[in-house]
Amino acid sequence: MLTKPSGIPRRSGCYLFRNEHGTVIYVGKARSLAQRLSNYFQRSDGLTVKTQALMSEATSVEWIITPNELDALILENELIKQSQPRYNMRLKDDKSFPYVALDLRADFPAPFITRSRHVKGVRYFGPFVDVRALRVTIDELLQAFPLRSCTKHKFNYQQRIGRPCLLYDIGKCSGPCVKAIDREGYHELVASWVRFFEGDVRQLHRLLDDQMKAASVEKHYEAAAKARDGLAALERAASEQSVVLDDHSNLDVIAVATDGGRAAVVRFRVRFGRIIGRTVHLIDRSMDEGDVEILESVLPDLYGDSESVPPAVIVANPAMTSELVRAYLGELRARPVSVVAPQRGRRRRVLELATNDAQSVIDRDSLRRQSDHNVRSRALQELGSALELRQPPFRIECFDMSHLQGTNYVGSMVVFEDGLPKKSDYRHFNVKEVLGNDDVGAMEEVVRRRLGYWSDEQSSSKFRRPDLIIIDGGLPQLHAAQKAAAQVGLDGEVELVALAKREELLYRPGSSEPIVLDRGSESLYMVQRIRDEAHRFAVSFHRSKRGKSMVASSLEGIEGLGPARRDRLVAAFGSLDALRHATLDELGALAWLPNDVAVRLYDHLRAPSQPRPTKGTAHDE
Repeated sequence: MLTKPSGIPRRSGCYLFRNEHGTVIYVGKARSLAQRLSNYFQRSDGLTVKTQALMSEATSVEWIITPNELDALILENELIKQSQPRYNMRLKDDKSFPYVALDLRADFPAPFITRSRHVKGVRYFGPFVDVRALRVTIDELLQAFPLRSCTKHKFNYQQRIGRPCLLYDIGKCSGPCVKAIDREGYHELVASWVRFFEGDVRQLHRLLDDQMKAASVEKHYEAAAKARDGLAALERAASEQSVVLDDHSNLDVIAVATDGGRAAVVRFRVRFGRIIGRTVHLIDRSMDEGDVEILESVLPDLYGDSESVPPAVIVANPAMTSELVRAYLGELRARPVSVVAPQRGRRRRVLELATNDAQSVIDRDSLRRQSDHNVRSRALQELGSALELRQPPFRIECFDMSHLQGTNYVGSMVVFEDGLPKKSDYRHFNVKEVLGNDDVGAMEEVVRRRLGYWSDEQSSSKFRRPDLIIIDGGLPQLHAAQKAAAQVGLDGEVELVALAKREELLYRPGSSEPIVLDRGSESLYMVQRIRDEAHRFAVSFHRSKRGKSMVASSLEGIEGLGPARRDRLVAAFGSLDALRHATLDELGALAWLPNDVAVRLYDHLRAPSQPRPTKGTAHDE
């Protein structure tokens, strides 16, 4: 057990926990190292589950002093990337999106699309989501502001022979190779490209419009036509960018979405009211990090230089407008940065757009994992190894319970084979023996009834004996499942594991020590997905049953209206509320509902003060 070292400084910095092999297992930052590290060295029952696991594995701790907390934030980010510690969130930059680059070090810069790392002296714009649309945009811009787009070798060749290439002849190059444009004029075109990708389309529009009008007045019709065509090309290029704010704001919108052990951070760059870039970070959460911690962990990756920081940053909730976030952005920009969490209005709508995009990133990653057979196989192998099973579990069944204050107790069983849901084998259970709020008793009943069918299923080709049963709950639910297995004579023959809902720890029979799957591992992701599917299936069945119960209680006591007719009524009208608003003629039109029962139903649903319309009244008309 690691003991608290002496001499911890009361200064800002980063601290590193190492295990017995010297491997860094956790990196953290602190405004005061002494104050922060003292939180780790206290009674274990006062620590979170994650910290307990960390301290049980750590054998040493060291620290690095920094001038201030901002430097600690940057250093922490670099140390996490370098070591990828087990108990830290894992940052996964989305560097696959394309950028538009202009090498400003060259005399005549040529725009190009790149996905490589940034180089000092090169101006980058983006990233962009749709590379095909980006190529169309560049092609249109070359017509409006004709920069050279050839390679350096091609440029030198045309310069040597003193003749321009075909792009000059069709108006998509200004011909710097043959000195058709001087350096100053060329850099004015470069500045126009920069303004466009920074979102300032209005100024460029005015520039081309003025050129067209001036050339027309002077009867330089060829120049006027060229400016007109450039104006049309500019409008087509600008149409590729979404206008999200009509107040021409310059700001960034940052949204965070989480799902179990995964998190996604999306940054929209809005310039002059248009989204001109999008950055995505996909993260493996360590365990219990909130949106603020996630945002702080990716700040150095989101913003690397002063030019990337806008005057305003929009975030999802007030907690994310922390002093550290504002200080880091303000110091990088060398001017104050407004960090706000709007609750309504246009900016809130843009934030919702970014939040939905972040959630879609997680959803796409989930689909990718589900569809990848190699990923599923690795997850099953990891799970089998962690639980010490004889072989990776091909068929997994998971049980969950749902109720409302002890009423309408239902159980659900979902089935996954080869890491994919097999919905034809899903089952619902109405709990019959347990009364009141008793999750453990209900779990025992459901598992016992399920295991009671095993002998029949073994002789049937429809079902396959499961390799693993997951119980949604902790040790009490696991013991209930063990008891159920013993009651049907399967004690020791059933592979059981319980998944604690909050901490996401696994418990095996015969041990109270939890099994902790690595954060971000495919096995943990699969277990979470199976558990979430069981919960969804249980809740949907419970809602359906509760709805039928409400209908039954509302329509109880009506002579001639039994359960079968009640179900047909709800199916015909869609809901109990629609049934309440039904007219007598609508009820009487049901061929299977006798007229006298329809009258009694109508009187039962309507208030006594409401007169019942009869045929021939204005209501019928």
